[in-house]
Amino acid sequence: MSVGVVMLVHTAFGRAEQVVRHWSAAGCPVVIHVDKSVSRKAFSAFTQSLADVPNVSFSKRYRCEWGTWGIVAATQTASEQILSSFPDVRHVYLASGSCLPLRPVQELIDYLADRPKTDFIESATTADVPWTVGGLDAERFTLRFPFSWKRQRFLFDRYVALQRRLRVNRQVPGGLVPHMGSQWWCLTRQTLSAILQDPARTEYDHYFRRVWIPDESYFQTLVRQYAINIESRSLTLSKFDFQGKPHIFYDDHLQLLRRSDCFVARKIWPHAHRLYDAFLTDPSGAMKKTEPNPGKIDRIFAKAVERRTRGRAGLYMQSRFPREDWENGVTAAPYSMFQGFAELFENFEPWLAKATGARVHGHLFAPEQAYFADNQTAMNGALSNSATLRDYNPHGFLTNLIWNTRGERQCFQFGPRDNQVINWRVAKDPNAQISVISGAWAVPLFRSNANFMDLRKAAAQLQKTESEHLDVLRSTWVKARVRIWTMAEFIEAPMEPLQTILDEIGPNTARRLSEVPRMVDLNGFGQFLQNLKNQGMHPYLMGDFPVEQADAGIDRDRPRKPYLVR
Repeated sequence: MSVGVVMLVHTAFGRAEQVVRHWSAAGCPVVIHVDKSVSRKAFSAFTQSLADVPNVSFSKRYRCEWGTWGIVAATQTASEQILSSFPDVRHVYLASGSCLPLRPVQELIDYLADRPKTDFIESATTADVPWTVGGLDAERFTLRFPFSWKRQRFLFDRYVALQRRLRVNRQVPGGLVPHMGSQWWCLTRQTLSAILQDPARTEYDHYFRRVWIPDESYFQTLVRQYAINIESRSLTLSKFDFQGKPHIFYDDHLQLLRRSDCFVARKIWPHAHRLYDAFLTDPSGAMKKTEPNPGKIDRIFAKAVERRTRGRAGLYMQSRFPREDWENGVTAAPYSMFQGFAELFENFEPWLAKATGARVHGHLFAPEQAYFADNQTAMNGALSNSATLRDYNPHGFLTNLIWNTRGERQCFQFGPRDNQVINWRVAKDPNAQISVISGAWAVPLFRSNANFMDLRKAAAQLQKTESEHLDVLRSTWVKARVRIWTMAEFIEAPMEPLQTILDEIGPNTARRLSEVPRMVDLNGFGQFLQNLKNQGMHPYLMGDFPVEQADAGIDRDRPRKPYLVR
């Protein structure tokens, strides 16, 4: 007899009975502590169910509430009982009623027999552990916690705030350096008895009685005083999520648990019949003898936590949707936004679609409707072209469009007439490619037949709107790929920027431009801008556009030679 088991039970007594019988059948004595909050009737039935099992006894009962001293007191009492009742016990293994042995118990006995002076317990200083959740790491040792975090949360929070205001700083008993770790340990008789029989135990108990979650620090701290050889790890597989809550293992985790090679796992769902049937069986069907290695499944748990907390890029879920910057990527795939191109070139959209193979939309955020490609009224994901529905949540409209068309590059037109709500969302999106010809909004005004005073008023408003958008695109917070040309510099050599844009949209198509979209007739545009200046409106976003452009004598019927960039 070399291993004794202390088991803390508070629920699922049928499963606990199965595990107790499993431990006992391998020759391990078991001392059981049942939570005092369990009714007398349930406790009596549980004790009667184990009356026929040898070397099983019950310890004095304490009320074990999470984060309070009761769990430590229960562990102390049960440990004292197993050490005094079973002098042959060399190691004491602390387990819970929801723990399940994954390997034959004899393997655990042999493993510990080969390491008679080794204590297995997670024990690290607060500065070295990443798992403290809730804002209390070092403070759990310097403040007092007389109130229950679960039942008396208001008093708990107020008392912590009061102590902080009063700068309360409890002194740790002399010689102790607070350590933390998993509650589930396996200690040698020599170390455990030294902790329980320490002359200063009364002082230590008095101090830890008001520490927050003392079951994760009491033994973890005191073991450093007496242990000869500590392996700072638990032999029990226990995983926690990003909120500090334990993972529960179900039937579909069977192969995952086998891969861990651990001796014991918690927490097991009481109705996981497949797990209990698989592991509480004959030794021949158990796992091979090998060193416990929970790290083999850490990657899977890490990916699960990342999926739960970050999700997939561009896919918004309830837990992150209301909180900006909690998204894992603003959108799901790269896309392009063009500003001023459809105004400067005739049939720009069909030309771009043919040149890149992308789906090219019109002005998706136009005030009257969303202009989808090919004049569609609805897009993937049941997105309607209705401006009312779109403007209910413009951000969601864009992210849904990109999500539902994954695998196909989306391009759309934008301008100062459109809904500007999405400006920052697109600017901060690393998937966005933004190309702007500033001042091109003036071309439709120039070609219109409206009264000049109305044109002047519209030009002033459009220029103000585009200027604010350009300020956003030049911000230090921008993550999108942004290119901005003034209209004057763009029309001077349009082929080079067009080739650059196409290379970025379709990098797999290495061919050079041989066909270009036809530019609108700009004869008289320079004089139009001068007329706006003469009326007191200064159109500065177009760049240095000469008035003589109207007299350049450009032959619109003669095809232009393409300017090839090599």
